[in-house]
This record gives sequence, structure tokens and C-alpha cells, in this order.
Amino acid sequence: MAPVTGNEISKSRYPAFSNLLQILGLHLQHSSPHHRLTCMSKLVVIILSLATLCSCSNNNAPDVSGIKVDVAIARFDRDFFSADTSHIVQGLDAVQKKYPYFFADFIQNIVIAGTIDTLHTLPVLVNTYISHSRPLYDSVQKKFNRLDDIQNELEKAFRFVKYYYPAYKLPKPVAYSGLIGDPSVALTKDAMAIGLQMYLGKNFSAYNTPEAIDKFPQYISRRFEPAYIPVNCIQNIALDIYPEKPQGQALIEQIIEKGKQWYMTDKFLPAAPDSLKTGFTQSQLNWCKNNEGLVWNYIIQNNDIYTTEPAIIQTFIGEAPKTDGMPDASPGNIGQWIGWQIVKKFADKTGLGLPQIMQTEAKKIFEEAKYKPR
Repeated sequence: MAPVTGNEISKSRYPAFSNLLQILGLHLQHSSPHHRLTCMSKLVVIILSLATLCSCSNNNAPDVSGIKVDVAIARFDRDFFSADTSHIVQGLDAVQKKYPYFFADFIQNIVIAGTIDTLHTLPVLVNTYISHSRPLYDSVQKKFNRLDDIQNELEKAFRFVKYYYPAYKLPKPVAYSGLIGDPSVALTKDAMAIGLQMYLGKNFSAYNTPEAIDKFPQYISRRFEPAYIPVNCIQNIALDIYPEKPQGQALIEQIIEKGKQWYMTDKFLPAAPDSLKTGFTQSQLNWCKNNEGLVWNYIIQNNDIYTTEPAIIQTFIGEAPKTDGMPDASPGNIGQWIGWQIVKKFADKTGLGLPQIMQTEAKKIFEEAKYKPR
């Protein structure tokens, strides 16, 4: 295919621009130099404005403004740490009555999760947990005095969830503050727990101790930023709606199944940057886009895409600072990004809606997408 020139672009993609230029060209031939300069300056402004409108309108997201959702992030963190530790039983009773949909899950799965201490009663364990986590709670209060921006983003996303899945029961968002390593986001039967202690900013001192770095390398902890809260919440909802397939699938099937998750996240958060949805840095994302064909060729030429060998699958799926065998500029988990592109290709070809695409077998998606990036 011959390269497309700037003039061809203006005629094919923006015919109105082409017509406007022709009209102005005829007019300017009979104008004074000063008048020509004035007209050309105005033309530049008009073209830039129209181009901005065209680029902004390139959003196929449905109108969900009429969908009503009730989103209010409850500040469990404040009520829990306000409990009188000298009378912890009474304090916990008050918290439990206020949060009957979350309290038991918090105590069982976060406060005493994994503990083997059977010598102490629950009040002692709770007081110990409060004592150990209070410094982080104090930092959370300074960082997150209000959660309005996060709540607004969740409200927008929840509308899209209800648009695509009207019968889905939305969880109640609850903010808590715990220890480093406690869940950043977790779904319970009725609630969505948001661990604010895991979003204090990549430079927060507690994330950069040797112990923390050992558990959360910096390529992971750089994502411990408030901007990731809505995305992480929605990714958990996506997994709740469409749980991961059991292990044992072929490489290409797992790549596509993972890609479905990002496709769904993208539908629920159409305005969010891809860097947040993928967890890639912007430079890593740019590298993927610029080398999409090379990445795909590397995968299919160096690997059996139908292999079920865990070591090969882990090369392309899962957390890593980069992809083995690829340049340092590459991100880890590149297989999920490729899977996302395959699913988008399939969606463009078939025109199927989100629920239908999520229910389509990975093998069928791969065969019908005919994915051949350049």
C-alpha cells in the first residue's frame, strides 16, 4: 500500500478541511497580504479546534449518564481506629453494628488472617493489630482526608458495569487502613475493601524498606499510587463477573483469557489511561505499540503457542520487570497486552457486545481475529 500523504489524509479523513482549504484558497488569491495573514491565522485556530473535536469524539463508549448507582465510600478506617482500645469489646461492638456487611470479613480475613496465636483472645489480637498499624493509619489520614475524586471515578465506572451487566450486584466500597501487604482491594460477599495503606505513593518510606522491597519490588510498588485505586477496584469486579479459567490451558488461550480481563476493564473505564489499566509505564506502553508485530512474531516463532508448559507461560504472563528474551524496554506480562489486542481485533470483526465476547471461547477468538500485527 502506498504511503498516505498529508493532503490525502485531509481529503479522506477530513473532507470538510479539504473543502475549507479550497474555498479559502480561491478567496485569498484576490486578497491583500495583510488580509491573507489574518485569514490564515484564523484558519489555523479553526483547524486545530476541529481536529481536537474529532479526536475527542473518537470514543465509542455508550451514554450511561442516565444509569443510577449508589456509590459512597464508607470510612471504616476512621471508625475502626476511633474505637477505645481500653474498652475494645464495646468499641468493636459499635463498629460491627455500623458495618454488619464488612466487619466479620475484616476481622477474620485481615486482622487475624494467618495468625497461629491461640493463646490470646480476639480483643488482644485486635489491640495488637491497631498498635502495629496505627502509624500507617496516621499517614493514610494525611494522604486521604477526602476520597471525593476516587468516589467520582468509581461512580462513573459503576454506571458502565450496570450498563453491560444490569443484574450484577454492585459491592459497597469500604475504605480501611491496615498493614503493608494487607489487600489493596478485595471483594467480600457484600463489600469492596480498599486498603488505603497500599496507595500512599511510590516514594512512601514504608514501601522502600528492604523487607518491603523484597515483597514488593519497585516495579510493583511504583503502582502504589492513588490513581490506581479505581482501576484496581474495577479489575476485581471484572474478575468477579468473569472468573479466571482453571490452569492447564494452552499459552495462546491463557493469553486471550487474560486479554479479556483488560478488555472488560477498558469497557468499564473507557476514559482511564491505558498505562493505569495495564500497569505499564508510558514508555513501556509506547514500546509495545511500536513493536507489536515484532513481539507477536517473537512469541509464535520461538514458542509453541499451544504449549501448557508453566515455565513458558510464566515468561509472558505475570508480574516481572521485563519479558525474558526481549529488550529491557519491554514490560513484564506482555502476553496479557497481546491478548487484549487480539480480543479487540475479534470485537472489531464481529461487532459482538461485551458479555458475548467474554463468553466466547479463546480458541474461537484467536481463529476468527486473524491477528497479524505489523
